[in-house]
Amino acid sequence: MANTNIKRRRSIKLRIRKIVKGTTEAPRISVFRSNKAIYAQLIDDSKGITLASASSRDKELAGVKGTKTEIAAAVGKKLAEKASAAGVTKAKFDRNGYLYHGRVKALADGAREGGIQF
Repeated sequence: MANTNIKRRRSIKLRIRKIVKGTTEAPRISVFRSNKAIYAQLIDDSKGITLASASSRDKELAGVKGTKTEIAAAVGKKLAEKASAAGVTKAKFDRNGYLYHGRVKALADGAREGGIQF
């Protein structure tokens, strides 16, 4: 069963990536969700570089307590802070094959609260 879930997510991911491309003006926010942590990167696909990143395992977010969803929202806000420091106000959201629900949605909402426009 796990093998089919991986294949399903991979096909959804490829379908999304055909549409969502990060540019210098609007980089792509890529999300990776593991069982314990959540990671987000701000990627400029035209240059092939990562502009900013944040994760629940960062030292700045080590003191954040709460549910996984609350921690994901804090990661989104932290990514927005780093993005504004890099001069980014607009971005495209890449859910990376995950459902836009729960922790992924909380991260996106946190990034919006931090000032990034999707």
